[in-house]
Amino acid sequence: MPNFSLPDSVFEQAAARFATPFHLYDEAGLRRNARDLKKAFSWCSDFQEYFAVKALPNPAILRILKEEGCGVDCSSETELMLAECCGFSGRDVMFSANAMPYEEFDHARAVGAYINLDDITHIDILEQHGGIPETVCCRYNPGGDFRIGTEIMGNPGDAKYGFTYAQLQEGLRILKAKGAKRFGLHSFLSSNNTDDGYYPALAKILFAVGRDLAAETGLTLDFINLSGGVGIPYLPDAHKTDIFAVGEGVRQAYEAVFPEGGVAIKTELGRWMTGPIGWLVTHAIHHKDTYKHYIGVDACAANLMRPAMYGAYHHITVCGKADQPCDHLYDVTGCLCENNDKFAIDRMLPEIAEGDLLVIHDTGAHGHAMGYNYNGRLRSAEVLHREDGSFRLIRRAETPKDYFATLDIDEGAGALGLN
Repeated sequence: MPNFSLPDSVFEQAAARFATPFHLYDEAGLRRNARDLKKAFSWCSDFQEYFAVKALPNPAILRILKEEGCGVDCSSETELMLAECCGFSGRDVMFSANAMPYEEFDHARAVGAYINLDDITHIDILEQHGGIPETVCCRYNPGGDFRIGTEIMGNPGDAKYGFTYAQLQEGLRILKAKGAKRFGLHSFLSSNNTDDGYYPALAKILFAVGRDLAAETGLTLDFINLSGGVGIPYLPDAHKTDIFAVGEGVRQAYEAVFPEGGVAIKTELGRWMTGPIGWLVTHAIHHKDTYKHYIGVDACAANLMRPAMYGAYHHITVCGKADQPCDHLYDVTGCLCENNDKFAIDRMLPEIAEGDLLVIHDTGAHGHAMGYNYNGRLRSAEVLHREDGSFRLIRRAETPKDYFATLDIDEGAGALGLN
């Protein structure tokens, strides 16, 4: 089920203080998720979560996760800079390369981050930009389909990420010759997977591959990074991942391959960590009846693009109307000049009037983070609901001045008030 841990009164109080639309995040829920994950993997003496910054790149969120003992997974120089500002450095940072500008390797090495190489050609690039560290990670792509039992969970062979097994064999030998002594192994084979067997199945593959590569190359297997991919239940009847069952399944796979231990476990759970503890809060501002019934809200795909981009489902509730029947069929839309700017299509909801407060659930990961400025629409504020029940603005809404800021080189910038 979508997360109903906050009552309507919280959203109403926040909307009375902050102009809609805005994303609201729940601190208590975030800390609870971080602690549950740590507990689920407490059997591993050297476990650490590296939160995927791309899911929710806000300093307030990152600092809370740092307090809970998490590291960060960064995939750009800007994310590295954000991590540094929040006090992350050294082995608390994982830097995953993916066809990025070469100088970003220099920055990651200067920070002391783990480097997670995506391709065999990155070895020479890393050597020239920061140097080869004694411990380096490589990303594995097994190709073909990824299955749990008879069900296909992903198609790694179609993904742009990772080394083939043969490339790992060659690449690790090259890295060893260049001074590497230990290696980590990383893989991402499925996205938003709520099957409790996903991580254990992935772990079984990576544990065996890591063990075999260590034996073949003479390098020490330092850690296995299970990456992300553990999902959340966006749909009301969807299965919710049992993180404790997941941790137990990984433990069993681990002990079968590494009975004496000695190999660290790392995860990069973005969506699972923050997805359910975020909501997009918006007012209904238009009601249109043509061939369909439309409710226009003051948010749009610039605030949450997943429905427009993927056709993704996000549950919607109307504050104060939980007890009313869902007997009206609506499309809930934004204001962009794009017909896919819809948060819901043919959704049964209570009768909605202009001024009603709508809550779009599970927007805490890849929500605000994927925002953009098409049509000159401005990205919204972010608000933290603190453990003590108070609210804190953790990102202000954009203004037209922000939108025009990169045009300050234009001759007419003075007319826009930019000079």
